[in-house]
Amino acid sequence: MRKLIYGINVTLDGCCDHTKGMANEQVHEYFTGLLRDADVLLYGRKTYELMVPFWPDMAKDSSGPSDATHEFARIFDAVGKMAVVSKSLENIDSNKTEIIRSNLRDQVLQLKQEEGRAILTGGVDVPSQLMQMGLIDEYHVVVHPVIAGEGRRLFDGTSLPEQLELKLAESKVFGSGHVALRYVNR
Repeated sequence: MRKLIYGINVTLDGCCDHTKGMANEQVHEYFTGLLRDADVLLYGRKTYELMVPFWPDMAKDSSGPSDATHEFARIFDAVGKMAVVSKSLENIDSNKTEIIRSNLRDQVLQLKQEEGRAILTGGVDVPSQLMQMGLIDEYHVVVHPVIAGEGRRLFDGTSLPEQLELKLAESKVFGSGHVALRYVNR
């Protein structure tokens, strides 16, 4: 069975607004490694619209502020399948992208049963639902050495049926002060 992996950037005070952190070469390299191990990306509409067409355009353009950023864009664009959870998204101009409009649990369980590498999800709303359903296998949290002071907090509004205990499987400290934490279910 495929693993469902949740990857997210947060500031030291738990803010997950993408404009509040400071991604750098090492952070992009870390998430590029996650992308290499995945062949399905699962996003909600908001996260999808932040990622596409930005990263595919950067990959085609061969642009980017650094080699690590361009490599992330190239690997992101090469992922074989995308699934977008949305009731409002009308059309997607890609034959590798499908829209999930209902039965999120059943659709994700079906994806997990298929042959292939990991499923990678990001953002907040869809991963919070997946966490409540007990479908996430690993959590990759990169903590940025920033106190944002404002913005959306990770897992705000998430309601679990019981406490979710995780086991720290790996940690990595970058020279920049960012810390990557990988947790698995107990």
